[in-house]
Amino acid sequence: MKKILIVDDEQDIVESLKFVLEAADYTCFTAYNGEDGLRLAKEIMPDLIILDVMMPKINGYKISRLLKYDNKYKNIPILMLTARSQEQDKIIGEETGADEYITKPFELDDIVNKVHEYLK
Repeated sequence: MKKILIVDDEQDIVESLKFVLEAADYTCFTAYNGEDGLRLAKEIMPDLIILDVMMPKINGYKISRLLKYDNKYKNIPILMLTARSQEQDKIIGEETGADEYITKPFELDDIVNKVHEYLK
């Protein structure tokens, strides 16, 4: 079973994503701040990470950069979630190595489909 790490400081988003992804047969791990998210990513070696940008302690851009520049973790796909839809944010997201850049609000089905695409 594929492992997904969800890192977001908004509990309802984490719960919703966990619910639909577990219903689609993925195992989910969750973290509510960047520090825990980064630590968990290194501990569990997830198959995919769903990562919010704006978070306490360490933001999503920084986590993405730290993981993508590390040979051990660089192949883990990162779907980055953000409430900021400016083009500039997308560019930063791409520069930090995020594989997808998804703006909030999003459809849960769209996320599940993206996850399937990366993990099939």
